Amino acid sequence: MSLYCGIVCRRKPFWCYRLLSTYVAKTRYLFELKEDDDACKKAQQTGTFYLFHGLAPLLQKSEHQYLPPQHSLSELERLLDKFGQDTQRIEDSVLIGCSEHHEAWFALDLGLNSSSSINAALQKPEIERALQGSFIELRKALFWLNVKDASLLSTAQALLRWHDAHQFCSRCGQPTEKNVAGSKRVCPASKSIYYPQMAPVVITLVSDGTRCLLARQSSFPKGMYSALAGFCDIGESVEEAVHREVAEEVGLEVERLQYSASQHWPFPNSSLMIACHAAVKPGHTEIKVNLRELEAAAWFTHDEVVTALKRNDPYTQQQNGTVPFWLPPKLAIAHHLIKEWVEKSTCSTVPA
Repeated sequence: MSLYCGIVCRRKPFWCYRLLSTYVAKTRYLFELKEDDDACKKAQQTGTFYLFHGLAPLLQKSEHQYLPPQHSLSELERLLDKFGQDTQRIEDSVLIGCSEHHEAWFALDLGLNSSSSINAALQKPEIERALQGSFIELRKALFWLNVKDASLLSTAQALLRWHDAHQFCSRCGQPTEKNVAGSKRVCPASKSIYYPQMAPVVITLVSDGTRCLLARQSSFPKGMYSALAGFCDIGESVEEAVHREVAEEVGLEVERLQYSASQHWPFPNSSLMIACHAAVKPGHTEIKVNLRELEAAAWFTHDEVVTALKRNDPYTQQQNGTVPFWLPPKLAIAHHLIKEWVEKSTCSTVPA
């Protein structure tokens, strides 16, 4: 019976998927597209494409938010033809997900030099006029996107960047080839296979019981403070990384910590953000900022953080010209950590 079911599932994949939960069906379908080039090419025929230029997504304004338009394969082919581009460029697209009805979603960057054809990058202003939209840097777009679109575009940008940076084999230096879905690259010369990867990063909100510690780097927008964050070193556990990062960046010793959540984050490269709350030892709250890592760090009271969370437009300056203290966008896990701390009824230290 199991053998018979296996044969039926291979011959009638969509019939088989209808017997499964929506989540499992989608997962199995996406796995099939990643492993079967022919199936993925077929999915492109009925799928939709999100467009990027220089890793910035194409967005169209709709009332008070921005939405990423979707384009069919035929629409994309007409666009490329209009600008004298070879439709072979579509081979640079990457699979980023699918709908509940198995409509596959792909992303294509028109601003990167194509690895599959001789065509160079398309000019951004011309495409924006043709598509009646704007290519907006993803960091800024996160303030206006909904959760679904933000997650999808973050995945797309991370995959597009990875493929652009891994076009040659690290063993022999020969060009690598992308499979249709973009789930891997293969070197025909050395037979090496490369898969997109994320770097683990710990992001930690430190508290002394009544205050939380926030910091900023010189690269941050003016006025923005966030939780402490740093890459995990080789051989480290998450707990060890949290202790080390807090000690390195602000000179404090963590007494205990608690895991909160995790999130994929595409900046500056693809990272897995592992969010934790941490408490410092009583009486040991003097900050000693590591200026090689941070521009500033400070303790903030509950009321100060609540006020910052209420700011809808962080780029608005105050009347005296100064930029108010503000926090990362709602879609960032740092915002989640800070809001979680605020919502604790007693604002007490992390329980042991």
